[in-house]
Formats: sequence, C-alpha cells, structure tokens
Amino acid sequence: MLGLIRNSLFGSVETWPWQVLSTGSKEELSYEERACEGGKFATVEVTEKPLDEALKEAMPKVMKYAGGSNDRGIGMGMTVPISFAVFPNDDGSLQKRVKVWFRIPNQFQSDPPAPSDESVRIEERGGITVYSTQFGGYAKEVDYVAHAGQLRAALEGQAPCQGDLYFCAGYDPPMKPYGRRNEVWLLKT
Repeated sequence: MLGLIRNSLFGSVETWPWQVLSTGSKEELSYEERACEGGKFATVEVTEKPLDEALKEAMPKVMKYAGGSNDRGIGMGMTVPISFAVFPNDDGSLQKRVKVWFRIPNQFQSDPPAPSDESVRIEERGGITVYSTQFGGYAKEVDYVAHAGQLRAALEGQAPCQGDLYFCAGYDPPMKPYGRRNEVWLLKT
C-alpha cells in the first residue's frame, strides 16, 4: 500500500488509451466522443449499497491490488481513470449496484498478477465508444447523476446511447484537494 501512495504522489501514472473521435457542445455542456481501448481490468462489484458507500468498499480493494496485494506482491502502478459502471433506474436515480473497473497497466496486460482478495476479479473487456463530459470537485452520486442527465439531454436525438448503464470516471487520488477531474461516459449504441 505504501508503494501505491508513493506512486500516486510522486510516480508516473499511465493513462487508459483512447482516441477522441469528435467533440461537441450544447448550451453550457462540452463533450467528446471517444474510442477507448479494451484490455484486462481488475474489477470489484458491490451491491445493496448506495454509490458513495459502495465506492468506499470497492476502491480500496482495487487500490490494494494495484499496490501489491496480489500473488506476486508487486506494485503495478496506476492507470487513470478508474471507472465504475452504474445502473440507473427509470427516474435517473441509481440502483444499489456498482462495478469498479481498474485497467491493468500495459506492462502487465499479457500476464496480470492474481489478486489476493477473492472479491477482486480479472476480466477482459473489449473496446468501447463513449460520449464523455468532464467536471471538477469531489464527486458524489448526486454529481454523477446530474452530469449524466445533462449529457443525455445534450445528445438526445443526435447520438443513441445505452440506457441501462453508464460509466463514471475519476482521475485523482483522494488526497488531491484541487483541480480534480471527473467524467461521466455514456456508451454509444
């Protein structure tokens, strides 16, 4: 864990590879269409808890895995963003289910270490195309829901998006107080 903290404060951070396909804006909202690379991810799924509470449970497990809580005892470093899938109800509120996705760094993609924690799973995911919008601050459930609603409204009639889930993404360690970057990603259908 100490290695993880050191890396997040002083080390380099790998960015999940993607390509911007287009940009747009509507009223005050700017967005990008991105093609995100697939790969192997460490995942943790939490159910029966509101988003903010579920993240407090899932994120440390993923961070410990990246920091060396694995069969090789090796700290892999970080990739950003860490994304998490959320599942909206018909009214836009979120179900009590979240799945955190940490993209394993490129150096370990072909042979990732096995997690020590049984709730952490390694999964392969294909590439995805998303519509993304960015915002700052310490994001909470209400922020993600609001920005997802704004992005969905901006894309309405122009770009079909998947309605049964979307991704939220964070780029910063919890100890970074300013200049934080958060995003909401709607999956292109």
